[in-house]
Formats: sequence, structure tokens, C-alpha cells
Amino acid sequence: MPNKCSLSRRECIRIAGGAIAAGIVGVNHFDASPLRADDTEGQYGPLKKDPLGILDLPVGFTYDTFSRTGEWMDDGLKVPGAHDGMAAFPGPDGTTILVRNHELSPDQQEVSCHLLDSKLTQKIDRSRVYDWGRNRRPAVGGTTTLVYDVRQKKLVKHFMSLLGTSRNCAGGPTPWKTWLTCEETVDRAGDLIERDHGYVFEVPATTRVGMARPVAYKAMGRFNHEAVAVDSRTGIVYLTEDRDDGLIYRFLPDRPAQLSKGGTLQALRLKGTRQTKLRNWPGERQIPIRRPLDVEWVEVENIESPGDDLRYQGSAEKQAAVFARGEGMWYEKGMVYWACTNGGPNQKGQVFRYLPSPEEGNSGEESQPGQLEILSQPNDAGLLQMADNLTVAPWGDVIICEDGGPVNRLVGITPAGRIYTLARNALDESEFAGSTFSPDGSTLFVNLQKPGISLAITGPWRSIQAAS
Repeated sequence: MPNKCSLSRRECIRIAGGAIAAGIVGVNHFDASPLRADDTEGQYGPLKKDPLGILDLPVGFTYDTFSRTGEWMDDGLKVPGAHDGMAAFPGPDGTTILVRNHELSPDQQEVSCHLLDSKLTQKIDRSRVYDWGRNRRPAVGGTTTLVYDVRQKKLVKHFMSLLGTSRNCAGGPTPWKTWLTCEETVDRAGDLIERDHGYVFEVPATTRVGMARPVAYKAMGRFNHEAVAVDSRTGIVYLTEDRDDGLIYRFLPDRPAQLSKGGTLQALRLKGTRQTKLRNWPGERQIPIRRPLDVEWVEVENIESPGDDLRYQGSAEKQAAVFARGEGMWYEKGMVYWACTNGGPNQKGQVFRYLPSPEEGNSGEESQPGQLEILSQPNDAGLLQMADNLTVAPWGDVIICEDGGPVNRLVGITPAGRIYTLARNALDESEFAGSTFSPDGSTLFVNLQKPGISLAITGPWRSIQAAS
């Protein structure tokens, strides 16, 4: 967006995302008059029962499974469990590189696979492991990297790319082709834990087998990290916090694309008001849906937060806005989207959208503030239940992973505002996680966290989109 606009900022937010922004009209309809669950499958048609009992999809869509927990990888280790957040990057010869999180705690060694067998342990370079747990209980979270051929629909290779971290839940891709993986924990070093946790780490998206050097980006704060999104225009990093009273943060790097060089951590605050709660829970002041609100950002100190009180510092001392379990986050076409898992009057979930200021991170943003709005708050489990990871399709649909159980789905919101069900977990009660599209837009990758399966979904995306 240009620095100057002949329209008001409220009008600019309506058009800045092109077709994406136009979807507000449709979302308005659904929020005002919620559809029932059986009305939400019209975008691609009703779901067809999967004879294999894994994934129900509309007619014309298919899926492939790959890289399951326990399978052998190309580095001689086994695929760890608890598949979670993920992003796709362009690879050589038309392949797609996926970097995938594993949300494992030190006490989940039974599903870490590679640290139970002493013979496998010998294959690991301990200098590339963040926390070996004083040789007794290593941190078993981390990331794996996969190379997938979307044309042949097959896995080319997969390997461990980060190890020794804890509860790697979500994260986000960067414009410089790396994955930022986040620890959803604030465990401190102690008897069985060698180092503090609660940080962001960076993993290159590469086909070269091997593990990244584990560097904790402490300047990005120590808290219950969930996801991040990087603005390709400014290099600013936005972060969610998975707490009932969590904040939304942004990180202003001292050197864009060199996050290890440090920077400044700030929290989001509504401008011109002391209203701090944006959860819309019963008994709290209700924030209107689809009404842009001016924001400002306040610096937070003591970012190492030894008492796990960074969010209290922000909300109590500086009136930073409080959100209901900020989870998945994604940057697309100048907008930052995020999900709040239990926001809304019935605590079924909210989807927010943030339009950064044309002067984001500079002094000029005071007169041209960024704007935030609740994009969707269905308040109906038939439409959306416990939004978690999310991504934005190349054509503008927001694809949301549910983590509500006992039946979890992939739920979409189209540019025209229609809420629909794209897929249903027919295997178990596990959450969906890590939704991300291949660079060519042909394939939607997603994970079933338990028992740990990655899936590649293909179908007539473009033809149906053109006809809608």
C-alpha cells in the first residue's frame, strides 16, 4: 500500500487485500445469521466417506499419506511423533520442501523414536542438539524436513533438521526461505532439563540432510510461543501466545532477515482506549466484528520473563490487548491473520486480521496506525470449533485446522465470505495441524497430529474457484 491514500484508513483496509478483503461482505452475512453445520459444505460439495477411514473429502479430491511416525528417514533416524505446524517452500526440479514441527515434551520419549535406541543415538551430533537433558532426559521436540514431488505425488526424502527443543507447536515461514519454529512451553533449566525453553529457533528450508545449529532467539521473548508471521515488506515478525490471557507481539529486528542480531519486542494495544480484552467472552465488553480498530505497539521489558509474566507486564502495566489463546498465524498479501482458539461468546474461536501501517515500525505509524479487526467469529461449532493452525490459499481462502474434537475438520472461508468444510478426520479424534499450500498451489499439505501422519490433498481447486 502506498504511504498516502486518498481514502480513509477504514476504507483502505477494505480494499488492501484485493479479493481477500472483499470477503468481509460474505463473512458479515454468516456472522449475522449463522449457518447450520449441514449448510457449510457447498463450496466443494458434500464430503464423501473415505473407504480407508482416514480423510473424508469432497468428490474429485484425493489424498496421499507419507512420513508417518516411526518410519525410517534418510538420515538413519525415525520419524518422530506429534506432527504439528508446517510450511512449504519451493525446492529444486519443481519439488516442494516442507519443514514440519513435532510438539513433543521431554517426557514423551516413547514417541520420539530416535532417542530410545542407543544405536540411533550414536548417529546424532550432540553439538547440534539444544538440550540433551544432562544425559538423562533429552528434549525430543524439533523439526523434520521433507522433500515432496507434487507431480509424482511421492516423498523424495525426509530427515531430522532440529533437535533438543520442546513442544514445537507452530511457527511460520520467512521470505528468506527459512522456518521459524516456536516452543510452546516455559520450562526452566532444572534437574532433568539442561537449558531454559520458550524460544523461537530458525531452520533453513534445504534439501541437504542434516540438523540446523540450534540458536535460541532470546530477543523475541520467552513465553508460550505458538506461531509467527513475517511481513515480506518490512521484515517485521508478528507472534502469537497460546494462553487464555495471551498477547500479540511484534519483533522489530535490528537487521531484517538477520533475526539472530537482536531487535525490539513489543505488544499490541488498542489506540485511544483502555479496553484490553478482545476475547468477547461472556461478561466482557464485546468488540464489534469487522469494525477496524486503530492499534499501537508498546515495548515490553524483561523479555526473558523468568516468572512467566511477560503477558501480565504487557496487559496490567501497559494496557496491551488480551486475546483468547492466540494460535495459528499467517502473512498473505499485506495482511496478517491469526486464530484465537477459544475466543467468542461461546468460546468456539475467532479469526483476526491485521493491516500493518504504511509506516509500520517507524515514527509515522502514529498518524497512520495499523488496523485490527475480527474477521470471523461464527460462535457456532457447526461452522468452526477451536480454530488452531491456519493458512491462506493463493486464491484467498483462509484454511483453518480445528482442534476441538471429537470430530475435527479443515474449515475454509472463501474470498466471498462463505464458510465451508473442506475435510474431516475420519481416523480418530486428533487435531489437524500444519496446513500449507505447495508453491504452485496444486497441493494442500496438512498433518494429523496423532498418530502422526502427513497428507497431501489435491483436487480441482482452480476450476471450482473459477466457477464460484
